[in-house]
Amino acid sequence: MSVHAVESPQAPDPVLQAKTDLCAALRLAVHHDLEEGIDNHFTVTVPGCTDRYLVLPFGLHWSEARVSDLIVFNELGETLEGSGMVELSAQCIHAPIHRITGARVVLHTHQTWALSLNLLADNRLVPACQTAAFLDGRIAYDDDYQGTADSLEEGERLARILGDKPVLFMKNHGVLVASDSMARAYQLLYLLERVCRTQILAMGTGRALQPIDREVIARVQAPDSGDRHRGQRDFLFFEAMKRVLDRVNPGYRD
Repeated sequence: MSVHAVESPQAPDPVLQAKTDLCAALRLAVHHDLEEGIDNHFTVTVPGCTDRYLVLPFGLHWSEARVSDLIVFNELGETLEGSGMVELSAQCIHAPIHRITGARVVLHTHQTWALSLNLLADNRLVPACQTAAFLDGRIAYDDDYQGTADSLEEGERLARILGDKPVLFMKNHGVLVASDSMARAYQLLYLLERVCRTQILAMGTGRALQPIDREVIARVQAPDSGDRHRGQRDFLFFEAMKRVLDRVNPGYRD
């Protein structure tokens, strides 16, 4: 009787996984109308490194992002791997935020509904619905737009404002999300657009918003709130969205 060795499944290559998820997020942003063509930026720290970042080279549309297209750059804006260049504001905003906050993933957009709220003198997200309640106290606000980011000092300024919060509202500019995983970051970006749209639509009625009671917000945010999927929700969301992407715009894994 012969004995056959059973091979253990190989763990995924973390760099390839990071590249795949980055390209998926870029294409999903087009699918969800969160993008501006070739502008705005998604970056990921190269796994195993602290000072090298993955980005789609400037000039490619987000809908055509592929693993083989991605480049690696550093805070000086030098392309270390791949072909193409990092856009200046991506270098100046993202690299310092990665370095200072330790976030592995930084997503910055000018998505319509979040930007609409950030055009207002009072751009605060009101905890008047369940999603907004989850985000209450987790958003930092930059109320002093400085123009197009063309120096690392601007990214350092934004990083100081962001602190340990996952979301930055940038008045007159857009929104930024920082996280330790692409799944969590993209879900947050997606939910932000929906909750900003909800608030703008409600404000359009001309009637007062009704914030949720502070005690209820605390219960919603509590780790033991009874959400049996809380620890998996972002992962399950992103995996589902990638399955959608495999149907509507495959090819990002190439």
